[in-house]
Amino acid sequence: MISELFRAMAYNNAWANHRLLKACEGLTQAEFEARRTGFFPSLRATLNHILVIDRFYVDAMEGGRLGPDAWVDPEPCADVATLKAAQSEIDRRLIAVVEQAGEGGFSGIVAVDRHVRIQRERLDRLLLHLFQHQIHHRGQAHAMLSGTSVAPPQLDEFYSAGEAPLRERDFEELGWTEETIWAGAPAG
Repeated sequence: MISELFRAMAYNNAWANHRLLKACEGLTQAEFEARRTGFFPSLRATLNHILVIDRFYVDAMEGGRLGPDAWVDPEPCADVATLKAAQSEIDRRLIAVVEQAGEGGFSGIVAVDRHVRIQRERLDRLLLHLFQHQIHHRGQAHAMLSGTSVAPPQLDEFYSAGEAPLRERDFEELGWTEETIWAGAPAG
């Protein structure tokens, strides 16, 4: 059950990023960069922050030592197309981490290089932290998007039957099926 839950969370995370960034493709570059109210001052800064922190933690989960070098450039992607491709790639890596952990459990220890020290954290706790971080900042970006010419997309009904046609279109774009996500688990 834990494995299925983390798999669903990793796929939901990737799907929400896909939907949000797909909506952002409708923005002008000026709207993407415009100053807005939030923890970070623009959609560009907020969405790049999600990417940068994902790179930091996913690298650690893969056994890497990227550490704080991940945020040397806090906005590595200047435009939505570049950001969408980079976020999609890191989301695939996160899904792979979860799939691999599902084979051996989620209580393994991850060494997180903070340059001044190595933090040792259980994988399950680190995953929960990362998913919460994503939700937190996607929510801010979602609110920022409401002040643009593009309507914010629905992000919280990933597995709802009422969203089936929308989900199926997104899944087709992502190359997924229900079976991919639930790996043979019986439907609700």
